[in-house]
Amino acid sequence: MSLRQPNWPRALPTHAVLALARVIPCGNIPFAPGTWGSLAGVAFFAVCLRPFAAVAGGGLLALTVTGLIVLAVGLCGEAEVRLGRQDPGEVVLDEFVVMPLCFLGWWRELPADWPVWVVWLVGFALFRLFDIWKPLGIRRLQALPGGWGVVLDDVAAAVAACVSLHLVHAAWSNA
Repeated sequence: MSLRQPNWPRALPTHAVLALARVIPCGNIPFAPGTWGSLAGVAFFAVCLRPFAAVAGGGLLALTVTGLIVLAVGLCGEAEVRLGRQDPGEVVLDEFVVMPLCFLGWWRELPADWPVWVVWLVGFALFRLFDIWKPLGIRRLQALPGGWGVVLDDVAAAVAACVSLHLVHAAWSNA
């Protein structure tokens, strides 16, 4: 099975593809657009998706994020084509849609020693670390074709951040 860029985004007008892929206005910010896209993703999770985290043991959140990832693969890959550049920095939809993955497993009552803002801050910081540094083979995922390479490295960074967040909390609680 080979991964191919989805065809459906080709029918969309360029301004729509680029606006969505840039998560307007985040991708247009001249410094650290990926960080701004990630912050917008945390806000989106906090305001819109957090209630999904409690349904079916987090399954509804995972299903919703999976759907957003599929959309992001198509839009980010098409944005690459229309901009004529591979994984352009202004395309931040990938960071935006994966941020909720950093918080999987936090749907239960938060521990008293970590208020929700601490979970979000540490999860955000760990994601940015993994997204920029790209250890553990994450960098190799960028070689996948089209939007798959743009998005799946961020999925891996978010999963690494989630696991690390749980490990950091466990270490903190046992200290």
